[in-house]
Amino acid sequence: MTDGAIMDIVSVPEAIEWQARHAEKNGAPGTAQVIRALLALQQSEAATARRIFAWQGLSLRDAMPLRFAGGIHNLLLTGEEPRLEDIYAGRMAAQTAVDAMILEITEKHDARLMPWLDGPPQTNEAGRSANFAAALLWLADGRTTSRFEWLEIGASAGINTMLGRYRYDLGGVTTGPSRSPMHIQPEWRGAKPPGSEIEFTEARGSDIAPVDLTDEHQALRLKSYVWPEATGRMARIDAAIALARQATPELERMDAADWVEKELQREQQPGVTRVIAHSIMWQYLSDEAQERIETAMLDAGARAAPDKPFAHISLETNRETFAHELHVRYWPGGEEAHHLANAHPHGAWVEWLGG
Repeated sequence: MTDGAIMDIVSVPEAIEWQARHAEKNGAPGTAQVIRALLALQQSEAATARRIFAWQGLSLRDAMPLRFAGGIHNLLLTGEEPRLEDIYAGRMAAQTAVDAMILEITEKHDARLMPWLDGPPQTNEAGRSANFAAALLWLADGRTTSRFEWLEIGASAGINTMLGRYRYDLGGVTTGPSRSPMHIQPEWRGAKPPGSEIEFTEARGSDIAPVDLTDEHQALRLKSYVWPEATGRMARIDAAIALARQATPELERMDAADWVEKELQREQQPGVTRVIAHSIMWQYLSDEAQERIETAMLDAGARAAPDKPFAHISLETNRETFAHELHVRYWPGGEEAHHLANAHPHGAWVEWLGG
């Protein structure tokens, strides 16, 4: 099935199975069981179940199964359903047993779970910023300037908007403040990225529904979207929360296309590379929004000059291969997308292809 065909999935059972397999492939078997248990809700009279199986739209592109999974995990994090721990800890191997538990929990917490279907997951992950840092090192290695203006769309809580405040070890190449409480050291595969020096003149983001990491309730909601098996991700979110409380990331509540168009019309500082970046969010945009953003970026590229470069960095899922691919374009230099790396979706490893 092609990338476009997968994103066009309307069938709810088909979307559930695809998402469950995706979780399994990425080391979250318990989460896969919870997602697959959605199939057992087809005959339930719970309002949440009826809404799921009457889903209007592209159920996979909408990440509908992950919306539900976030709500279920929240019940564990709040202590309302401690028995869910047996699923995520691998102590409930039989899918039929998981099905029965999720059916019971859904009917018991119907009103509580329903609002989780209202919007897509907020899943920015600090581990992904290793890819961004490597891409910036690559750009700074004679392709653009080494000073960057970071503009992130789909920034969620601004976890990756704060990338300049993290310490990285990228296959032995280190960058970022040495005393940062956030140390990111993925398993590095392939050659090392360039050992360039980089600097951020500013870092800002936008999101249609930004999350305030300094608000306890909102921070817990963000944690709910983390797959429980990913204990390292939880530690990174805690570190990001601590940094946000020191200095809140600069986020603007705005539609992605509107924000990109606005930001790319601002006067650019000489000697600074302007960057539009995003991770695991492109699929949630409408075709129209994608086209508007692409048009705005191509226009910015056409205006770029050696002292005012422009770059586009994306870390998005290839829905045919399940790979998360890092692509970079920069101007002056043309529209060619350089496939620099493949990566684990939550930052466990990076396979560097760039050189």
